[in-house]
Amino acid sequence: MTEENFIPKPYTNSIDSGSFTWASPSNIALVKYWGKKEHQIPENPSISFTLNNCKTTTTVSFSKKEINTGFSFEVFLDGEQKEDFKPKIETFFKRVEVYLPFLNAYHFKIETSNTFPHSSGIASSASGMSALALCLMSIEKELSTDVSEQDFIKKASFLARLGSGSACRSLEGDLVVWGTHDEIKGSSDLFGVKYPYDVHQNFKNYQDTILLVDKGEKQVSSTVGHNLMHGHPFAQERFKQANSNLSQMVSILKNGDLDQFIALVESEALTLHAMMMTSMPYFILMKPNTLEIINKIWNYRKQKGSNVCFTLDAGANVHVLYPQNETASVLEFIKNELVAYCQNGQYICDVIGLGANKL
Repeated sequence: MTEENFIPKPYTNSIDSGSFTWASPSNIALVKYWGKKEHQIPENPSISFTLNNCKTTTTVSFSKKEINTGFSFEVFLDGEQKEDFKPKIETFFKRVEVYLPFLNAYHFKIETSNTFPHSSGIASSASGMSALALCLMSIEKELSTDVSEQDFIKKASFLARLGSGSACRSLEGDLVVWGTHDEIKGSSDLFGVKYPYDVHQNFKNYQDTILLVDKGEKQVSSTVGHNLMHGHPFAQERFKQANSNLSQMVSILKNGDLDQFIALVESEALTLHAMMMTSMPYFILMKPNTLEIINKIWNYRKQKGSNVCFTLDAGANVHVLYPQNETASVLEFIKNELVAYCQNGQYICDVIGLGANKL
């Protein structure tokens, strides 16, 4: 399948106005992608848990324009107009215009809200862009009789990727793969796919408590960070490692080996940060409290024989991952020993979920 497959045939229906609402979650990668080619194509495949509670709800209202004068839209976050959001959406519209030719024909009002604090350091671009892509696909489905349910999700993931790479992993659940991998049927660089194989009971209803160590703006944007992989001295070995780790993850998800899961997930998180620390320019995105939390988790796991572990995005916040049957004990540990290292004592409890929902 190529990009051309997502260019629609001439629309058969017309619609003057309407409104669609979707809620789409964020996700947390277990095997990370870091580095991309042109057109938001990943340098290596990745796999993520789809979250349930950390999500963005977006309503797109639209009305047909009398004259085609280019893109016309306004953006609101929690009821407040956000001019600073417009450049990113303008870029997104330019990237997807060939795949959604109706974009110039309407004025759009985009209203969005998050269930998590806006600037909390949780990746809102993944949930936000996937929710927006789903709303736009709902419009296209009204205009065309050719859009099947399977095509709908696939194209929405394809479009979301062009807004934010990891957004293509936020449409379905509970595990999603993005990037071509020889051992995963149907995997593609163009869109995310629901993990197609059986998953051991150990990984059902997995828990993720997000410790908000630093809620400030990112020190380096994801786009800049990914671009630093061009010419990185360790880039090619990292891409090989990620492919190998995804192969190992396929085996782990099947056999339920929690020790191997912990080792791989934590190694992936630290490798992501190692790549940033060894790029030029270089960045240290972890904070002192991030390291305090990691060491506390390691000590607790050793002392209690727990299966708790951590992973990180490209920032200071810590995702604490653990099986459902350890929820009570790990939450007690978090409250007693880890909350002190969170900014304003804030943390968010989440669970692996099923993906986006039309509202």
